[in-house]
Amino acid sequence: MRADLIPLAENDRGSIGSLEFAIPVWATATALVLVLIVAWFFGSVAKWLLRHRARLNTTTCMVLSILGTAVGLFIAGAIDHRMNVWHPVTIVLGLASSIVAVGAYAMVAARLQVPTGIPVAELLASGESERVEFKSTARVNLHTKQRDVAMETVIVKTVAAFLNSDGGNLLIGVDDDGTPLGLDADFTTLRHPDADRFELFLRDLLTATLGQSTAAEVGISFEQVARPAGDAEASASPTDVLVCRVECTPSPRPVYLRGMKNNALPEFWVRAGNSSRQLSVDQAAEYVMHRWPLGAGRALAAQVRAAVRFSSV
Repeated sequence: MRADLIPLAENDRGSIGSLEFAIPVWATATALVLVLIVAWFFGSVAKWLLRHRARLNTTTCMVLSILGTAVGLFIAGAIDHRMNVWHPVTIVLGLASSIVAVGAYAMVAARLQVPTGIPVAELLASGESERVEFKSTARVNLHTKQRDVAMETVIVKTVAAFLNSDGGNLLIGVDDDGTPLGLDADFTTLRHPDADRFELFLRDLLTATLGQSTAAEVGISFEQVARPAGDAEASASPTDVLVCRVECTPSPRPVYLRGMKNNALPEFWVRAGNSSRQLSVDQAAEYVMHRWPLGAGRALAAQVRAAVRFSSV
């Protein structure tokens, strides 16, 4: 019997053919740790190589790396069944298969994920779309020059629609033509007219209407944008104005808008082209069912409960 095979006690003895042996528990634990370390390393390499293609979290990369590495080991075994794990060919095949697995996922994810970090200037040049919306102000009605709650309502409706759809960017301080106006009009309604107070106002508004957890998922940032060279006001004021970007990623759960008035029924908004549209109750139920379907286990449980509930005794 080989020295590295430990004989078992008579009542704990297992066999493969006529060969009897046991694998120590510490060796199994060490192997599991090594698998995680190798998966983390291979996944990190793949993530770094594919960093510009899609957003990939570490856990996803590790799982894909384990699956890809397993395929690579199968290939190595098919080439030469006597090849050991530490052979250079085995390592190269494992790493290559891991990168291919993560890369394939990244290609799919890149088509489904919403690009983030796009400069405001590029968004202005592209114009309004299903994922880009311009709003001149968030508080002030430019016709009456007064604060108008209706303007705030439009902001939260647009954010809710982005969250319930494929995400997008809401730019505040930009007119419908894409001309940057700045936030001066809204700043006049704040006790301290600066970007920090404006962001605090937006956070409070989103929290009150969409919920605290949803509001926390929305990104708010500010960027200086140059006015067009032909803008008549540019000669009398600074050429750069401050624009607020509200960046929304697709929500993992339905987002309902609670009305600005007391006892108002929740509303469900989605993007339809370059505008936001409210869905009726039946439309919202159907939309939610298709966009956020139940998991296999929960769906089966729901089917069983329904069958029992509606069956005749």
